[in-house]
Amino acid sequence: VKMLSIPRDLWMGIPGYGENRINTAHYFGEVYDPGSGPATAIATVESNFGVLIDHYVRIKLEEFPALIDAMGGITIILEEPMGGLEAGTHTLNGDEALAFVRDRAGTDDFYRMGQAQHFIQMLIYQLKQPKVWFRMPSVVAVARGMIDTDIPFWQWPRFGFALLRAYPEKVESQTLPRTMANPYITAEGANVLLPDWNQIWPMVQEMFYKPGLFEQMIGPTE
Repeated sequence: VKMLSIPRDLWMGIPGYGENRINTAHYFGEVYDPGSGPATAIATVESNFGVLIDHYVRIKLEEFPALIDAMGGITIILEEPMGGLEAGTHTLNGDEALAFVRDRAGTDDFYRMGQAQHFIQMLIYQLKQPKVWFRMPSVVAVARGMIDTDIPFWQWPRFGFALLRAYPEKVESQTLPRTMANPYITAEGANVLLPDWNQIWPMVQEMFYKPGLFEQMIGPTE
């Protein structure tokens, strides 16, 4: 299982809408062609990063606390202060977990991505604990109302068990580092990040490479 977090301010081409921040792709799709947000986001990632996207998952954050509460809370271990919490072990309820995920005080997007990935790993770890298993019917019921995806519901257990079995030895998570994006101010005065594709493409290719796909999508590379 491999996870790559992309900075929301990364400036790139959005198919059908010109150049803008990557996090506007979903917005433009929904505004100008309601229901096409996921497809526009997928097309943006595929055309710029050369990665084929099979499925999407959208999470309704306003319902996120109910999921954590259905699990009986979540315990996170921090080696350094993060998300408004001191280093150490913390048990959070739903509202506290949402505050942790959303916290951006004194941090930039790169730090926030690492924070989100750490929370995801703690969430996976929590779901592997036997004390949570008897709660799974309630967890699944909440998840069905919280998640929008093109993955058929009958396949959810397949993906879920694969993720749990992979963690932690076979889960690789990375964020696009600061060194691969350069701060830039657009003509309209917006602060954005220009991607350094000479560094990004090799990293993405190493993580997600499928023979022939990368060259087919972005052209031959040296």
